[in-house]
Formats: sequence, C-alpha cells, structure tokens
Amino acid sequence: MDLKEYIRSIPDYPKKGILFRDITTLIKNEKAFAECINQIVDKCKKYDVDKIAAIESRGFVFASAVSYILKKPFIMLRKKNKLPADVHSVDFQLEYGTATIEVHKDSIKNNENILIIDDLIATGGTAEAAAQLVEMSKGKVAAFIFVINLFDLGGNENLKKKNYKVENLIEFPGH
Repeated sequence: MDLKEYIRSIPDYPKKGILFRDITTLIKNEKAFAECINQIVDKCKKYDVDKIAAIESRGFVFASAVSYILKKPFIMLRKKNKLPADVHSVDFQLEYGTATIEVHKDSIKNNENILIIDDLIATGGTAEAAAQLVEMSKGKVAAFIFVINLFDLGGNENLKKKNYKVENLIEFPGH
C-alpha cells in the first residue's frame, strides 16, 4: 500500500505559500491507518526501546497505537502548561515565533531508551526540543520515526548531524 496516496495536500494553509500535508485522510481510512502503524512498529523493532514518546498532538495518534502494540509505556511531550506535575521544559524556535514543550520529570528514568514518534518533520526544531527533553531527563534517544518527511526543509539531516537515528514512512518536498 502506498501511504502517500492517503495524504491530502492543501495549498495555502495555514498561510499563503504553504502546501499543508494533511494526515487526517490517512487516519480516517482504517486500512491505511493500520498499514501506517504496522510500518512504524516494524521500524521500531530495529531499536532497543524502553518507552515510546510523542510530540503533541498529532504524534499522539500514531505513538499511542504503537505503544499499545509493543506493550511499551507512552510518554506525552506536551505544549507548555498542559502537564500537571513537575516538568522539564525546552523553548525552541518556530518559523513564526517560539514555543515550549514539556515532559513530566518522572516520565523517563536514567539511561532509558526513548523512541520519539511524530506525524511530520520539517525543519526539525520541535524534534530537537523533544530530544533535549529526553536528555534533560537522563534518558537516551533511541531514534525518531516520522510518518512524513518534508525532505528539502532539512530536519532529518539536522537530526542526523547530531547523531540521532531517523526513520520516515513517506517523503514529500516542503513548501
């Protein structure tokens, strides 16, 4: 099954000049969604993983299913002020400003291998912030798995230059 066929492209969203890659058309198709999860699970098997983490919010859709199948704990990397207990926080740059993501301080133990899943990688800023959260928590990033890589925006290459392992299911040019 070619998962690319299930990604809708929406021009000029959220602003003019952007070609948005919409995963909702993939997840609303039960066969495509199941195939996507199975492909992620297959990629996970290459790595020694203690826990699965995902970046809010679309990453949760994929990572929670993978976590369930692999019987691994699931960690939510959330936007600022969404987690109720003590957190580690990382601020990072976006195209249009700054953002913060957080993780509960008790989510990751010393030397645990954490696999990070998200729906899409563009420039890699959010992914790098996620890695920083894992490392602040004294864990190790086992790998990243993205459903979509916008290959010409450089996020994958930026992560690889920092010696992270990166996997993708689908590639599109970025706009």
